[in-house]
Amino acid sequence: MRIALDVRCLMNRNYSGVAEYTYNLLNNLFEQDKENQYKLFYNSKSDVLSQLPKFDFPNVKYYGFNFSNKLFNLGLKFLKYPKIDELIGGADIFFIPNLNFFASSKKCKLVITMHDLSFKLYPHFFSLKRRLWHKLINAKKLASSCDKIISDSKNTKNDLTGQYDISPNKIKVIGLGVDNEIYHVIDKNDSKLIEVKNKYALPENFLLFLGTIEPRKNIEGIIEAFTLAKRKYPELKTLNLIVAGEPGWKNKNVFAAVKKSIFKDQTKFIGYVSREDKVYLYNLAKTLIFPSFYEGFGLPIIEAQACGIPIITSSDSSLVEIAQNSALLVNPDEVGQLAKAINEIISNENLRTTLITNGRKNCARFTWQKCARETLEYLLK
Repeated sequence: MRIALDVRCLMNRNYSGVAEYTYNLLNNLFEQDKENQYKLFYNSKSDVLSQLPKFDFPNVKYYGFNFSNKLFNLGLKFLKYPKIDELIGGADIFFIPNLNFFASSKKCKLVITMHDLSFKLYPHFFSLKRRLWHKLINAKKLASSCDKIISDSKNTKNDLTGQYDISPNKIKVIGLGVDNEIYHVIDKNDSKLIEVKNKYALPENFLLFLGTIEPRKNIEGIIEAFTLAKRKYPELKTLNLIVAGEPGWKNKNVFAAVKKSIFKDQTKFIGYVSREDKVYLYNLAKTLIFPSFYEGFGLPIIEAQACGIPIITSSDSSLVEIAQNSALLVNPDEVGQLAKAINEIISNENLRTTLITNGRKNCARFTWQKCARETLEYLLK
């Protein structure tokens, strides 16, 4: 069987959640499947081959093209040309791990992963450019035209059936994973741990947010809750807030909120953290604070749990489904609740121990090996 894969999301050096999903899924897929032939499609005007992962498997081959992305996408959108499966010499199945401009021949079966419908449900969280991009993609039409759909969570499946009127029989829920060889508890005297702490000039005692700096992540709410918690609870005097992640869109209010905070000297933005450094950052943190307004899955939750730290997250969207009873769940709109949760998770050792124990059990439900196995079975079904 010839299985084609769209790997355009892997062309950037800095991986977002979608790129993490695609890389880990494919790496485990290729480890498990030595029979089928895999064709990896990408397109870029510049030479990006050196930036793409080196999948060293005999049944895996890259098919790269150097078309102008603007012209290429316009052709795919308005002319339905070129047919990407024909461009790479034919495929029986084409797997699209994320929304993108696409066109294929009728003889090629299409499978897409829909991670979430945040752009549909919360358009005000996106910039005009991002809204226009999603409008041009026409996610509803693309998803409806696919033979099969994968969703990260039951919540996203429900959104797809409710918002796009897609039959639930067409959608398979396959959770993401965590690599326990990478994400695990590290000894506090580990030299690399100390090296990463010094690299980012991290304090001893800090809350951690990790993700793209954009409105959906509720970072303004985190800053407000952090300020309220420190003012209300004297025992949090030495607590700091570390925000890790690349700037996304519509983030001016986030940086403005920090400038106005009376605890701005204890709030630090450290930018994008490499995949190699993330495990050490989790291990150094007191807790992960992740109160997004909406998530299709919430990968940092299970990564942080594998590293043995407790979690504060939202009682909303897929996050309840993913965290279950292993995290403190709060209403993301209630700053007071979030501030109280910060104090509880830092000050209550019994609660911390319980959440850490439950967290390790919870993240064990999610592995990339399982994700790859279930994905392969669904592709070939």
